[in-house]
Amino acid sequence: MTTISEIVQTLEELAPPHLAEDWDNVGLLIGDRENELTAIMTCLTLTANVAAEAIARKAQLVISHHPLMFRPVQRLTSDSIEGRLLLELISNGIGVYSPHTGYDSARDGINQQLAEMLQLTEICPLRLTQPDDAQTNGGVAEGSGRCGSLSQPMPLEQLIGHVKAMLSVNHVQFVGDESRIIHRVGIACGSAAEFLQDAHRNDCEVLLTGEARFHACLEAESIGTAMILPGHYATERPAMERMADMLATRFGNLTVWASESEFDPVQWA
Repeated sequence: MTTISEIVQTLEELAPPHLAEDWDNVGLLIGDRENELTAIMTCLTLTANVAAEAIARKAQLVISHHPLMFRPVQRLTSDSIEGRLLLELISNGIGVYSPHTGYDSARDGINQQLAEMLQLTEICPLRLTQPDDAQTNGGVAEGSGRCGSLSQPMPLEQLIGHVKAMLSVNHVQFVGDESRIIHRVGIACGSAAEFLQDAHRNDCEVLLTGEARFHACLEAESIGTAMILPGHYATERPAMERMADMLATRFGNLTVWASESEFDPVQWA
């Protein structure tokens, strides 16, 4: 039988915890490492309907990209939404693991996957883990975000079309001149407009991130770096589906699936 500990070891190889941001809460958040399991579900965010699916399908572990207990928990009661969720999971013997920003930045993590989907060349981190003494993982520099060159430069409008197709979305927000020719692309999944200056320093004409605040869009316009914003969910959910496929292949004795009830709460008219 497979234990939670074995799954944790695999996840830490895929998304090393030392790559997570200092403010993050990654790793095994609920559960006994020695518990045996037969079913695992992945998801982007653990919501009430996602937890209900895990319970109904008798998962013993949920791998949620976004962590629960992001802030310190001083009491665990049913008085709060998070408290009710945690109590339900615990009472049904379901563990929770979150890779979050460790998976964002990993060698084969979310930003790397997005860069490869765009077929970028010379892919490297937007921000090195240790700028003065770059660490390496298998010969690849470690760091946050990704940047790289398009195999064929193209107008921003055409690149937007490629992003919509690869992420299966009908609409995106964007900042910039649609006719501008793009050579280099910066990538930072989720909500990561803080990488704008990193993209600019790396000579990227555009930053692809999920979402950004209005003032970040104004900053992008002022420094001349375009942005493509297909949505937080769209940039991260596919990687959780890929994680489920990877675990199912590696652990053939387990039932592993990506949540089928999860959906993007942001709707487009």
